[in-house]
Amino acid sequence: MNLVDSHAHVHFPRFDKDRDAVIERARKAGLTAIVDVGTNLASSRAAVALAEGLAEGLAEGRDFVYAAVGVHPHDAKTLTPAILDEIRSLARHPKVVAIGEIGLDYYRNHSPHPTQRRAFAQQLGLAAELNLPVIVHSRDSTDQDRRAHNDVLAALRDWTASLPMGRTDGRLGVIHSYSAGVSGLDDVLDLGFFVGISGPVTFPKANDLRIVAARVPLDRLLVETDCPYLTPKPYRGRRNEPAYVQYVVEEIAVARDTTPKAVAEATTQNARRLFGWR
Repeated sequence: MNLVDSHAHVHFPRFDKDRDAVIERARKAGLTAIVDVGTNLASSRAAVALAEGLAEGLAEGRDFVYAAVGVHPHDAKTLTPAILDEIRSLARHPKVVAIGEIGLDYYRNHSPHPTQRRAFAQQLGLAAELNLPVIVHSRDSTDQDRRAHNDVLAALRDWTASLPMGRTDGRLGVIHSYSAGVSGLDDVLDLGFFVGISGPVTFPKANDLRIVAARVPLDRLLVETDCPYLTPKPYRGRRNEPAYVQYVVEEIAVARDTTPKAVAEATTQNARRLFGWR
């Protein structure tokens, strides 16, 4: 079963002691690619270094680790013009497939909301400049609050409207670890974005997310771990890792009344299409 973890942070320090073993377990679990996602300048450099270091580490003749670079909304206040230029330089690396993780987080509020929105807009502009898709973080303060989700959608509408004709080619981006519920889904799909589903879909009380996983068109669905966070059953409470994306696939298959193989094959092809590898 071919699998892609479309959002991981294997370069994070929590993997320093066994990173090679984690990557080897991912291969053995059937993964053919991992998108390793940066969250600030230092993290983005580490993601690129990991992808570059594995450029010769081929899985069945294909590259295995790719990188995304960007500044997370938690660190939005650090995004100076000089930092943005550094991100731009990193994004030109051949193993970089997206600008991310960018977006808005109104849950932890590590950066003021206006600062987050400004950093998000600047990095959307960078993605347009470099013709790269975006990996978008959107988290509200509560399950009922939709301010971050609505502000993300507003920014993405402005961005997509500014893109040249032909740029909306199915490679705009993904709302990663989607959490805006069934009510927010159509707006995301109408914009042409993919929907990333992660470990919480396996949690006993995540009925709304399982409904989302069942309703997303199969050609717009991605699976991810967001490791080391959001560990799925049966490993909930432990550190997450890319190999565990198989449990996300299995839960989605149950929700969709189909086979894990069908979900795995579709989401693998979707990742290839979005991120532009063959």
